[in-house]
This record gives sequence, C-alpha cells and structure tokens, in this order.
Amino acid sequence: MNFHVITIFPDICSAYTDAGVLGRAQKTDKGKGAKVRGKKISVSYYNPRDFATDKHRKVDDRPYGGGPGMVMKAEPILKAWNKAVGRKKSKVKTLLMSPRGQKFDQKMAKELAGKYEHVVLISGRYEGIDARVKDILKAEEVSVGDYVLTGGELPALSIIDAVSREVPGVLGTFESLEDQRLSSGEMYTRPEILEYKKKKHQVPKVYLNGDPKAINERRTKD
Repeated sequence: MNFHVITIFPDICSAYTDAGVLGRAQKTDKGKGAKVRGKKISVSYYNPRDFATDKHRKVDDRPYGGGPGMVMKAEPILKAWNKAVGRKKSKVKTLLMSPRGQKFDQKMAKELAGKYEHVVLISGRYEGIDARVKDILKAEEVSVGDYVLTGGELPALSIIDAVSREVPGVLGTFESLEDQRLSSGEMYTRPEILEYKKKKHQVPKVYLNGDPKAINERRTKD
C-alpha cells in the first residue's frame, strides 16, 4: 500500500508516520534465518509550494465572489498530484480532506486497503481548495468527524493509520486488530492492586481466574 500526501506541512506529518508501527512498516528488515521482509507500506509527501511558479512559491489567493480568507490554488495541487500518481492508471484512489465529505469509518479503511495500491490524500488549508481540483481529479471528499480543523493533515494521518492497520503484516498478529474486538474496552495489566491517593483499586477477579469464557463475557457485555 502506497500513500501519497499533498500538504504544505510535510515535516509535521512525517514526524508521525516515521514513528512507531507506521515507521516500522515502511522499513525493509531481515527476519529469522536472514530472510528479507519487504516494506508493508510507503508514505510519500508532496508540497504544493514546490510546484508553484512565482518567486514567492505562493499556493493561495483571494476567492472569486468575495469572502473571508484565502483559497488554495488548483495548479500547484494538480502538479503535485501528477508527480505522485505519474502514469499509474488503476488502483489509485484520491481523497480530499473536507468537513463536508463522507464520514470515514472502519468499513472504508478495509475497502481502501483491499481495493487500492495507491491512495492520494489532499490536505487543504485556509478557507479550502479551488473546487476544480475535486472535479478534475474526481476526488472523493472525506471527513473524519463532525468538526472543523485548521487543516487536513490530522485527518490524512488518521486515515493512513487506520488503513495501514488493515494491510497484512503491518501489525504483529491478526489478534492485534482492534476492530476484531471493539467491545473490549475494559483492559487491565500489572499491578493487580493499584493504590492511588490512599485508595486501592483491584483488578476484577474474573480476569484473574483463567476462565476464557467468563473473561470474554465480561469484555463483551453492554
């Protein structure tokens, strides 16, 4: 799975995707017996400023029709998209981060991981992106929640994280997939008795008796 992020803040985003599970999934390593394991995902960044034509590398301008703020120009984003996609014709999905878009969920994460090889995520700023970008690229607007953020970087990172977890080999074991046990919100670890502000908090006995059926019933109860 290859992610291509169009953003004016690539360094901020790469600090997240280069760490932890996502960072390891982008590396080629050697397993037992010197067996080489390939990358599970790749994450590339494209700054629209690198595709601006003026000396100030300007990527925004005043909106036609008036209104507050600035709008991101179409050309730098389209050129960045062309750099990302190149001659790839199939298994490419372009997503435009937008509070007006379809709500992103686990079902969409599974679909993206299963159907596409390349996912382009366009992260807007200011008052939004020139609407012609969506039309030309046939991009799908996607939202990660019923709220408005200052930019599309956090939604893009959330989508990368969620989709990557559905790529085989990114997580250590299948059992690590949280969506297979979404109802398991009640989890405990050592110590058995936690003392906090002179009050003792005990791990429920059901988790200590070794009865898998009882434990599962406790974790899946409403």
